[in-house]
Amino acid sequence: MRKLQKAPALQVEQWFNSKEDITLESLRGRVVLIEVFQMLCPGCVELGLPQAKRAAQLFSPKDLVVLGLHSVFEHHAAMTPVSLQAFLQEYRIPFPVAVDLPALKGTIPQTHIPQTHIPQTMQRYQLQGTPSLILIDRQGYLRRVKFGAIDDMQLGAEIMSLIRENPLEGEEGTMKIDPASVPPGCDEKGCAI
Repeated sequence: MRKLQKAPALQVEQWFNSKEDITLESLRGRVVLIEVFQMLCPGCVELGLPQAKRAAQLFSPKDLVVLGLHSVFEHHAAMTPVSLQAFLQEYRIPFPVAVDLPALKGTIPQTHIPQTHIPQTMQRYQLQGTPSLILIDRQGYLRRVKFGAIDDMQLGAEIMSLIRENPLEGEEGTMKIDPASVPPGCDEKGCAI
């Protein structure tokens, strides 16, 4: 656990399922769940996106905003905006989905990993792969970053806790970070960088 920090702004190339651009600042006052995915990631299709859809159906949009972030770090040629639009329709993804801005040139500081494959929002949140789940409280503080699957009951309890939280409490709280030591590549649970 570590002290809370404001959630970094999303670096978005394009939005789907939204008539306008969305900023985290514009969502203040509501809890935000961001499901970070790739459409060719098995864990995203089987676990992450269905869970995000369930959360969007279960909680009132006055309390919880669910967003998707298509953050592509592999198979770039196959995951185009046209393919993503068809994917979102096929899988009936109802919530807004952002396309993460492509990587900058150079290397990620202190890791020596080339940035050429890691999209900008994924870098800002220091995500380890997809699916990843991000929870942001009503004041815009980052409260949870989770690579891989999370139990529905646990997620529901965390969302409800954030919904019911006193707005001033969040500033003194801590953020949960789930470390993962997963080798790069994809399996049924997700795709690691």
